[in-house]
Amino acid sequence: MQNTQPTFEIDLNFRYLQTELARIDLLIRRQVRLWQLAGQDPTDAFRGLYVSDAEVEGMLSRPLSSSWGQMVELLPDEAALFGEAEAKAEAEIESVKQEAVAQGQVLRLLALASKFNLDRFALDVLLIALAPTLDLRYEKLYAYLQDDVTRKRPSVNLTLDLLGLTGATRLQRLAYFAENAPLRRFQLLEVSGEAHAPLLSHFLRVDPAVAAWLLGKYQPHADLHDQATLYPPAAFEADGLLAEAQRTALTQIAETPNSPVVVFHGADEVGQRLAAQFIAKQLQHPLLAVNLQGLVDGEEILSKQTLRVALRDAHLTGAIPFLTGWDACLSKTDDLSADLMAELITYPNLTIIAGQTRWQAVHNQTQRHFFTLKFPLPAYHHRLTLWQHFLTSNSSSEMTDLPISQSPNLQLPISNLQLPTLSAQFALTTGQIRDAVATAQGLAAQQNEDLTEQHLFTAARTHSNPRLEALARKIKPRYAWDDIILPDDQRRILHEIVETVRGRPVVLEQWGVGRKLASSAAITVLFAGDPGTGKTMAAEVMANELKLDLYKIDLSTVVSKYIGETEKNLEKIFSEAESSNAILFFDEADAIFGKRSEVKDAHDRYANIEVSYLLQRMESYNGVTILATNLRANLDDAFTRRLQFVIDFPFPEPADRLRIWQTLFPPDLPRTDELDFAPLAERFKLAGGNIRNVIVSAAYQAAANGGSVTMKHLLHGVRREMQKMGRLVSEGELKVG
Repeated sequence: MQNTQPTFEIDLNFRYLQTELARIDLLIRRQVRLWQLAGQDPTDAFRGLYVSDAEVEGMLSRPLSSSWGQMVELLPDEAALFGEAEAKAEAEIESVKQEAVAQGQVLRLLALASKFNLDRFALDVLLIALAPTLDLRYEKLYAYLQDDVTRKRPSVNLTLDLLGLTGATRLQRLAYFAENAPLRRFQLLEVSGEAHAPLLSHFLRVDPAVAAWLLGKYQPHADLHDQATLYPPAAFEADGLLAEAQRTALTQIAETPNSPVVVFHGADEVGQRLAAQFIAKQLQHPLLAVNLQGLVDGEEILSKQTLRVALRDAHLTGAIPFLTGWDACLSKTDDLSADLMAELITYPNLTIIAGQTRWQAVHNQTQRHFFTLKFPLPAYHHRLTLWQHFLTSNSSSEMTDLPISQSPNLQLPISNLQLPTLSAQFALTTGQIRDAVATAQGLAAQQNEDLTEQHLFTAARTHSNPRLEALARKIKPRYAWDDIILPDDQRRILHEIVETVRGRPVVLEQWGVGRKLASSAAITVLFAGDPGTGKTMAAEVMANELKLDLYKIDLSTVVSKYIGETEKNLEKIFSEAESSNAILFFDEADAIFGKRSEVKDAHDRYANIEVSYLLQRMESYNGVTILATNLRANLDDAFTRRLQFVIDFPFPEPADRLRIWQTLFPPDLPRTDELDFAPLAERFKLAGGNIRNVIVSAAYQAAANGGSVTMKHLLHGVRREMQKMGRLVSEGELKVG
């Protein structure tokens, strides 16, 4: 039968490791022979459990810093054989080195020694400690040489014995095991033992991450848990997803010869990852991404040790460290501790750190070069590119899950999906757009439909900030343009507001108005009118037309009698709304607005401050904010002038009231033939909200006693509505006909 077993070619790294360990084997074999020549009895069943008189005498006769193996000598023939074997091992080591040079291959063990400044002695220590990790027979050999079957790892003392050190040289080499020496500073070697025991009795163990790397696999240091991932220097295909200005800056950074520290900050985290990929691709280096935020609990600050091992792993693997969640390193005042700064600036290679907060090092504290690059929400044209990319690309990138595979349901050309409108109305990050496309594709698949703009708008709203619902009431828009009855001028203003929202990218970004004349993309609106005149309905119509979420906030519940509390409540709302892409509808604005009062006491002064603060936050919110008031006369003209749009909702005249009756009455609601809205509109001065209540009341009456709405039902509803309003109505007015 044909042999189907796989065959493996041993690469030079393994061969080199084997030749180095063969040399360590000779050191162990020599030590075992010296141990035997010194008169130790390996057949003694109680060996290691007692100290004999002869052993005491032998120890007393030994000089300082020597071992019993150094008190005897090999026989001449044995010494010659060991010498020949060592020379052969050295020659084999050199041969593999030369072969690696000829093939242009860098041996991992030698690269490790070079990166962490390990000399020959330190490398031998590392190899002696590494041996039991690769072959368990070394555990028994070390136990044998240490006269104790439980001591399976080499101690510092045994290591010095194996390397043949005595006297002053032996004492001097103890510095290699100090905490600040390379072997321990970079945690290549773990030294363990009882706290008060002498260093010589401590045991040595190679960090498993280092052992794994020498065997050709990256395994994060234990302190990094599952928060570190190594990405090869792949040819990332998502370069075009970065803004042009960012690509220019990143190219300059990649070409900087003095290994700078690059600081990314801003809301677009996926954009930051794409930028890190771009640099890695330019330099053809792997990228080690470490999520620092995932390594701290609560409000703790990242430890110096954790940052050190993250940088060590990057240095070990030859990767560019990409440290995300940098905010975990900063204090409440956004400062970096001296210890963490020391770790950062002493790392010799290019480093990328990324977070939300804009952090900048104090340059006079260090000679390292720092580059700071902001990653705000993508601008309109950039967002449009992202939507187009994620909807059409078939490639993928392991690191960012970018881009998403093209959905089989995407049958329509993307030009039919209103992507410019979508990009204009939703200020989303790269990651949110990516996720929104995935959600939209999922919705289309669930409904067994082609992907439509409705799916995309629904997904975009879903991936805007959902936490605003905890602070405001989300309203599902029910009305369209045909449902609202307003004079022509008011309707035109509503259309102008909608057109302004859609036209912001062109006006503010493309035409440059935002650079000179407008500080933000805010749209501030005042709706003024009696209750029931259509203010909330108008907000719903706008939200429906723009396909944006609508959140209603009752200002009377936000205003507090305690100084400063109103501003805090408003700040919570606006902070959560920043990434919500929602229309904010502040009802009961009279609770905070009024004629600018004369400052007679502290409360008067702070009342004016509250009003100013609200207007300031409205003007800085990059969305639509609507204030609704029943009494416009209570508003100070100075504040009204700061609003972009003001719409007065007049009380409807008879003709408008008739249209409201006709529009609000549901077409599926059963009614009798004698139903006539004209006399109702003429006789009763009711606003749209009141008319809605009358129709609802009449419908319930009809359900209870007839199944169809009659004039009698409507007139009864009018009576009840007028009573609620405190207005009298005569019996004559309530007669039919």
